[in-house]
Amino acid sequence: MRFKQLKVWQQACRLSCDIYKLMKECRDWGFRDQITRSGLSIPSNIAEGEERDSPKDQIRFLNIAKSSTAELITQIYIGIEVGYIDKTEGLRQINEAESIAGSLGKLIKTKKSRIGEDTPDYDNQ
Repeated sequence: MRFKQLKVWQQACRLSCDIYKLMKECRDWGFRDQITRSGLSIPSNIAEGEERDSPKDQIRFLNIAKSSTAELITQIYIGIEVGYIDKTEGLRQINEAESIAGSLGKLIKTKKSRIGEDTPDYDNQ
């Protein structure tokens, strides 16, 4: 299982666990379900992609994971605004998610260069 060696996967797992703990007391079940799902999607898609044989499949799943970080960041901002998430803690989680997104972007770029795919990915700009 190659994905377990990736620092970005390990970081994403910790973030997902932190989001679950952060939302444990939230009584808005819809919000809690959505934010924990987006957090869970990040390491899950990294793992699924890394276990694919096709580099293009790997890149596709890493892009999904990166998109999930944007979804999570959005939900944290909303959670802060409506009072579900403490601002200091929420901003810490946002910084962590942004770090993960940056690492995923670098990993995607590296994988694309290995397969000679130099064309820009307009879906992720």
